[in-house]
Amino acid sequence: MLVSADRRDELAGRLAALRSRISRACVAAGREPDSVELLAVTKTVPASDVAVLLDLGLTAFGENRVQEAEKKVAAVAELRPDAHPRWHLVGSLQRNKARSVVRWADRVESVDSTRLADALDMAARREQETGGRTDRLPILLQYSVDGDPLRGGVPRAGLLRLAEHVATCAGLRLAGLMAVAPLGADPDAAFADVAAAGSELRERFPQATVLSAGMSGDLEAAIRHGSGVVRVGTALVGERPLTSR
Repeated sequence: MLVSADRRDELAGRLAALRSRISRACVAAGREPDSVELLAVTKTVPASDVAVLLDLGLTAFGENRVQEAEKKVAAVAELRPDAHPRWHLVGSLQRNKARSVVRWADRVESVDSTRLADALDMAARREQETGGRTDRLPILLQYSVDGDPLRGGVPRAGLLRLAEHVATCAGLRLAGLMAVAPLGADPDAAFADVAAAGSELRERFPQATVLSAGMSGDLEAAIRHGSGVVRVGTALVGERPLTSR
């Protein structure tokens, strides 16, 4: 799986522009540029692109679909055996795929129900017992800004209740909060709400320090409101074909 020189140059240029954009947003918000991590969302792009991004210094990659991710994780390991990428599941997850996910995911960012938490907990503990994992699985609670059940996420009223449940799961580690601004919403208003939800979570669970919010079109607003992780796909890898889940 070779990458053309043109594609390599394209990825390098996009990454440089994105890093500059994040840096400017941090400066405008009065934050240090290195206070925001770039999570490269690589769904539908080939493992060869991920290998190039590793060469360019990226280390964290987000995948949306379990089956695609499994194949890509293995392919990247073959292409860059000495690299140590961190893989995050950022898309919705069916409970019956929990066991597969805990074998390769360094963090799951889309936990929005006690049933999903229980499935991941059981799978993670099983992997620990068999030597597949040596640590708890870090997870982020997916917060729903507008409470729309079709978009996934837990509404504010259920956030602490879910967090308290996750805190009892021996195979999981509550790491923080993830959110997506609703389509058509004012980004500043949405991310102000996300920041408030994150603050509420940290008051009860001080270890839940990660705030993952902001994507290609709204990362500046997310950074203004304290996001420590921006999940960027299109601005980094370009437009991708729409595929079914």
